[in-house]
Amino acid sequence: MDSFNYFVDVELGKIMRANERVDSDIDPNFFLKYTNIYVGSPRIEENMVGYEVTPQECRLRELTYAAPIMVDVEYTRGRQIVSRKGIVIGRMPIMLRSSRCVLSRQKTDQDFAKVGECPLDPGGYFVIRGTEKVILVQEQLSKNRILIDYDRKGLFSASVT
Repeated sequence: MDSFNYFVDVELGKIMRANERVDSDIDPNFFLKYTNIYVGSPRIEENMVGYEVTPQECRLRELTYAAPIMVDVEYTRGRQIVSRKGIVIGRMPIMLRSSRCVLSRQKTDQDFAKVGECPLDPGGYFVIRGTEKVILVQEQLSKNRILIDYDRKGLFSASVT
């Protein structure tokens, strides 16, 4: 959860700042500049109406528990610089019990029961199309590298994979 929170709070901003200006190949006077990026709270929109959603509702209705990614931009229109805020550029699945999750606001067992969640559930997974998904980290050895270790006798041993 800490790495997800860090990604949403810090890394998204770094990615945006690294690519903040977009120039036009056709019109050299036109540019678009991202000034801010943020992730909202998990929502779904149906029939032009948006509302906050809970993980349990997403499980039952086979929806993705996701939040909108929004940006503030500046762009040129003629010689005038126009600023727009809150433009949705995509959606990001939200990890349960992360800082963006509605479950992070629940305090008591009764609060969790109201939204249909178990208070003992540790979180750290996503709900994608109604199914719970976990990201597993796999470690792979580097190829053609000399690995040096101590053997059982306390002597150095080297191996190449």
